[in-house]
Amino acid sequence: MEKLRDTIRSSLPDGYEEIINYNMPSWVVPHSLFPEGYHVDPKLPLPFLSIASQRRHIGLYHMGIYASPELLEWFTQEYPNHCKTKLDMGKSCIRFKNAAYIPYELVRELCSKMSVQEWIDLYQKQHQ
Repeated sequence: MEKLRDTIRSSLPDGYEEIINYNMPSWVVPHSLFPEGYHVDPKLPLPFLSIASQRRHIGLYHMGIYASPELLEWFTQEYPNHCKTKLDMGKSCIRFKNAAYIPYELVRELCSKMSVQEWIDLYQKQHQ
């Protein structure tokens, strides 16, 4: 988890803020950049990415993959080039059942692909 967290921290574009959100290490768009906050609860900042150690996997929850079909397609096509294990995904959750097989370079590239402003624009487009 620590290596995954460090990978994310060093790869995200400027502007995301690291907090504990829903009891998970998370990266969000702070209210100072997006005062409207999260539509589910406007008191919360706009979530972007979280990680969690679950009972049977480590989960990486990337809202950009959920919201952007192009980013999802890129990720699913790139995954086999970085990892020999089968991709295990939900809508925004990427599940890694064995920490030894986390494709850190792919995670690094994924994290760098969406700026704060791109995430805000995509989020607003889908929630208006």
